[in-house]
Amino acid sequence: MNSIASDSYNVYLEELAEAAILQHIQVKKYSKVFVLVDENTKKYCLPKFLEFAGDAIDETLEISSGEENKTIQTCTEVWRELSNLGADRQSLLINLGGGVLTDLGGFVASTFKRGIDFINIPTTLLSMVDASIGGKTGVDFGSLKNQIGVINQPQMVLIFPKLLETLDKRQLTSGFAEMLKHGLIKDQLYWENLRNLTEFANSDCIKKSIAIKNEVVMEDPTEKGIRKILNYGHTLGHAIESYFLKNPEKSTLLHGEAIAVGMILEGYLSHELKGLSMLSLEDIKTTFLNYFKKVDFTEEDIRIIIDLLKHDKKNTHGDVNFVLLQEIGSAVLDVKVPTELFEKAFAYYKQ
Repeated sequence: MNSIASDSYNVYLEELAEAAILQHIQVKKYSKVFVLVDENTKKYCLPKFLEFAGDAIDETLEISSGEENKTIQTCTEVWRELSNLGADRQSLLINLGGGVLTDLGGFVASTFKRGIDFINIPTTLLSMVDASIGGKTGVDFGSLKNQIGVINQPQMVLIFPKLLETLDKRQLTSGFAEMLKHGLIKDQLYWENLRNLTEFANSDCIKKSIAIKNEVVMEDPTEKGIRKILNYGHTLGHAIESYFLKNPEKSTLLHGEAIAVGMILEGYLSHELKGLSMLSLEDIKTTFLNYFKKVDFTEEDIRIIIDLLKHDKKNTHGDVNFVLLQEIGSAVLDVKVPTELFEKAFAYYKQ
């Protein structure tokens, strides 16, 4: 399986990816083709890409890496560059980078001149199995994650697992959290296969995670129903990530590191509210703590994080909505959680 079909785009893997993008550019006859990179992908990934696609590329644009640069201000800089370089509605933007870059680049393309085509080439494990798949684009608003954005599908997504050789172990482990999530919400056997994995850049597992997410997205592209299961661990996880991002006294957590905490916390909520067995809850906690160092939370940290939940973009009518687990491999949508359980969840995590 080296391509995965969607309703509106294809995900191409490995050897099919090179031919797919060159053929696409030739057929579409774009007026100009732009590549968006950050300082890291410019150094480590762009040369590999240009080896086979260099003749098709007109201009390279660069932004600064990091969640702190996933802002409207950065979008404004890219929009200005596109305008200065003569981009029009028949131009193409290729996003070569991790989740921050594909989220931002997709939003830039979706809004420039009311929308131009874009292609995602994810360069991190997190973006390969999650961020670049499914059409969610956007930027953060202050310290609040992904508050501004649209759902708009790319022309295609190209997966080159060899690009993962440029990453350090921490980045790879961050992406692995999302793969574990796919098993928890959809496939118990996949979860069990992943629990003792040591080689994160595993092509077969990457394909499996992409297939799980793509299946969910195809069924519910605009997140009115089943797609919400992909948010497991992300309600508390995003609040934790936002808090650590804006607090100069805290070390910034990578997305997967924050979501790993969120999945343990929301596992506890699942046990309390949806009957997830204690055995499964302990399995979830043990597995994540095998891969991710336990994060230290003070009582003040917890109070602020719980307060941040009211800004979660999944909230409706003033209610904080959670995705919880009935059992490993089976998720439940739109669960309201009593406030007093949040502190109990953190107490369980800290044990």
